[in-house]
Amino acid sequence: MRTQTDDSTIMVSAKNLVKQYPIRGVLPFVSAGAKTVVEGVSFDIPRGKTLALVGESGSGKSTVGLMLLGLLPITSGQAYFKGKDVTTGNRSPELRRQMQVVFQDPYASLNARMTVREIITEGMMIHRIGADEQERVERATQLMGQVGLPPTALDRYPHEFSGGQRQRIAIARALSVGPEFIVLDEPTSALDVSVQSQVLNLLRRLQRENGLTFLFITHNLAVVEYLADEVCVMEKGKIVERGTVDQIFDTPQQEYTRKLLGSIPSLDPDARRLVPV
Repeated sequence: MRTQTDDSTIMVSAKNLVKQYPIRGVLPFVSAGAKTVVEGVSFDIPRGKTLALVGESGSGKSTVGLMLLGLLPITSGQAYFKGKDVTTGNRSPELRRQMQVVFQDPYASLNARMTVREIITEGMMIHRIGADEQERVERATQLMGQVGLPPTALDRYPHEFSGGQRQRIAIARALSVGPEFIVLDEPTSALDVSVQSQVLNLLRRLQRENGLTFLFITHNLAVVEYLADEVCVMEKGKIVERGTVDQIFDTPQQEYTRKLLGSIPSLDPDARRLVPV
């Protein structure tokens, strides 16, 4: 069941997205066909809302996110941002500023040789945000406060922080350029459960305060209810089920979805969801 939404409120749309990779043949430069990893994926994400794209590893969900961001070419289908077709061609700096990403592993996504100050102000310099270095540092300091880290964190290096703190830094980096849409690609899977709750509640608050639109990619249905307004379940490159969080949790229609729900660890067999903190 899909949520009916006025087209004027749609921030991001995917229309029949397909991604194929050529299969190398025995002879050089001879193709043996193509492998389809995403097939006919379509959805809309309204402004200020969150769509969760859920599935096991290899289901194609991260590939969808990369295609929407323009980081991976689209084989066929269309991607739209605020009603504009962004399927092909070079994306403008302004468009890239408006679409950001927070990756799964905060240990790998932050440059170990840069201070937090440099990490957060780098995007501002590229997009010419702030009149000078002082203004950019002031903005970085404000961002530290928004993600729950002290200003002194700016002068430290990523290796000096815990996993949860690094992911907060990655979130601050994404926010630094004032985006409207953020792809959250497994943003909590590398964190323990207590830290997951903290980061997800932070994302929910930042979304509310900044009017952000999220594509939340995860293999874990247990974390979906924190953020999602609608859920799309992916299996083998296709969306096999969609609905609201309550519909997916309470009345799943597909055996694959029931399998994902059944894999959620819990000390209480009657509790399928994490408890927000």
